[in-house]
Amino acid sequence: MAKVVLDASALLAFVTGEPGGEIVADAIGDAVISTVNFAEAVTKLVDRGASLDGARDVLGIAEYGIVEFDRGQAEATGALIAKTRKRGLSLGDRACLALAQRERIPALTGDHGWADLDVGVDVRLFRLGCGG
Repeated sequence: MAKVVLDASALLAFVTGEPGGEIVADAIGDAVISTVNFAEAVTKLVDRGASLDGARDVLGIAEYGIVEFDRGQAEATGALIAKTRKRGLSLGDRACLALAQRERIPALTGDHGWADLDVGVDVRLFRLGCGG
């Protein structure tokens, strides 16, 4: 059973060696990510110049679960807008939180704007200081 849900920033920090990636490395073997957030990670890598095959290779360096974004997750993600609108969370952000809600496990992110959200999810930050 998974112990943490990754957002795209967490997965990218791990696979690209960004600050905080070592914290993600400690959790990656017990982690899951939504297909929405996985798509975000692929998008970022391709946008940075990787081919799709290159992105697949980079994202395949560790074992973690990928959870399909289904109708229930879509509804829960949409419902989160009411509690996150003022923070400007993206669809991907809310998809990560919705999966963490469903699985009743923490969400791991680099986005400090999530730190004090009241959505019933334990948000854990992998980066120290400001930014996200």
